[in-house]
Amino acid sequence: MIRRFVWRNDHHLFRRKDGASDKEIFSGFHKDVSATIYDLDHWNSDAWDPLTYGREYDFSRPFFAQFRELLYTVPWPAKSVQRMVNSDYCDQAGGFKNCYLCFSGDGTENSAYMVYGGYSRDSFDGYEVRQSELCYEDVMVDESYRTFFSLDCESCTDVWFSRDLIGCNHCFGCVGLRKKSYHIFNQPYSKEDYFEKIKEFNLGSYARVMELKKKSVDFWDTCPVKFIHGLQNTNSTGEHMHNTKNVHASFDIHGGENMKFCQFIAPPASDSYDYSNWGAGISQMYECMTCGEECSEMKFCFESWPSSRALEYSAFCRSSSDLFGCVGMKKKQYCILNKQYSKEEYHALRGKIIAHMNEMPYTDTQGRVYTYGEFFPSEFSPFAYNETIAQDFFPLTKEEAEEKGYLWRESEKREYQTTTRAENLPDHIQDVPDDILKEIIECVSCKRAYRIIPMELQFYRHISLPLPHLCPNCRFRERFKFVNPPKLWKAKCQCVGKMSQNGVYTNAVTHKSHIPSTPCPNEFETSYKPGRPEIVYCESCYQQEVI
Repeated sequence: MIRRFVWRNDHHLFRRKDGASDKEIFSGFHKDVSATIYDLDHWNSDAWDPLTYGREYDFSRPFFAQFRELLYTVPWPAKSVQRMVNSDYCDQAGGFKNCYLCFSGDGTENSAYMVYGGYSRDSFDGYEVRQSELCYEDVMVDESYRTFFSLDCESCTDVWFSRDLIGCNHCFGCVGLRKKSYHIFNQPYSKEDYFEKIKEFNLGSYARVMELKKKSVDFWDTCPVKFIHGLQNTNSTGEHMHNTKNVHASFDIHGGENMKFCQFIAPPASDSYDYSNWGAGISQMYECMTCGEECSEMKFCFESWPSSRALEYSAFCRSSSDLFGCVGMKKKQYCILNKQYSKEEYHALRGKIIAHMNEMPYTDTQGRVYTYGEFFPSEFSPFAYNETIAQDFFPLTKEEAEEKGYLWRESEKREYQTTTRAENLPDHIQDVPDDILKEIIECVSCKRAYRIIPMELQFYRHISLPLPHLCPNCRFRERFKFVNPPKLWKAKCQCVGKMSQNGVYTNAVTHKSHIPSTPCPNEFETSYKPGRPEIVYCESCYQQEVI
């Protein structure tokens, strides 16, 4: 999984030169990547022909060595996007409209700083926010409206600083509620008293928001969580699962069937192993990264989509079938190393190459051996480890990454002359002048520069939210602390009869699933790492507490 993850840059854009015009463009690839990068319009055009880079297969050299040469010779598209409208500063996306620094999603409008999820609008600073509107600083929030600073909520309206709510409205600092209204820290209020209390909170103040955020997160840890973030799953194991059947050891699957060791999949998807990122009508995918939209029978591929079939060891290919070791091919069939063959020639040569890959494997700089059946070596990736989702989920220091053979690239610090520091911003949104749009602000954490854009300021004023004191990257890292890793640990239910194992939570009801005075015997696999502060209950104990 990590080997695939080092081929995925999720939320970084870089300035570099376009290989055709020499103009400066934004790309998902750093300027030090040695490939030729074309602006998307030029790459998609007929101005160049990937077949001109074709070459004969050399049986005196390992396949992977030959593929690497081809990979860095054929031009790449600057970004991985389609159907975009006024969303130039976005990547790994489709169907965005009026978006800024949004990544890895589809169908989002009038939003900024969103990563994963999709089909949301007028929302900011979210991770895995789906089909929602007017949301801010949320993680794993679906089908919700005006939901702020919240985690793992579904079908909610006007919810603040809450976790694990379903079908709730007008709740503040709550956890584990179902179809409740007018609750503050899980205590019921009258409608009138609720709104009076919300007014007292003074949510337009940055200082008050920080206080309330800490109080809410501390309160969250006093209530049990289910061992998995998931709903409507049948015979499935993993984390962040929704509407799955026979899906195992997988992460962030929304609508999948008969899959294992897969991550970040949008429906529909089926019959796949070791597959990461996308979905949207895929089947029979194995060891692929960022391949989707009606693709099938693909193995060991990267950034190859849509409507492709039977591709192997290929990258940046579009709407093609029966390719082996190809790069940048569009609407082609029966090609190997970008050279055209007849159907019969293709299948005969493909068989010989597979045998040769096993007879003459490739050995990387760490001594790892690659035969047919292995994904691309990590050292072929254009991304540094710290530019990828591998670093997000499995962070390493520079020394640790380089010891494991990964590339590390220090982020380029652009020398902006900041005009103000974040701690000097007005505390309350009502005191923020229009001139804030001209300011270059120094982040309180990383000290890098960031700005407030017009639609962002309009949103803060509409909702009455204070200006952020962190830059977009630091805000992302703060949200990401609430995202469990795609890794499972064996654990036992922490219900020990009448209360939780740590003595913090007293059960609301007597659990019928086991003897009340004895610990729950249920065991499971969970993404909550041992030692974390959450109180983790099995399905049965959790349901008896929240339903």
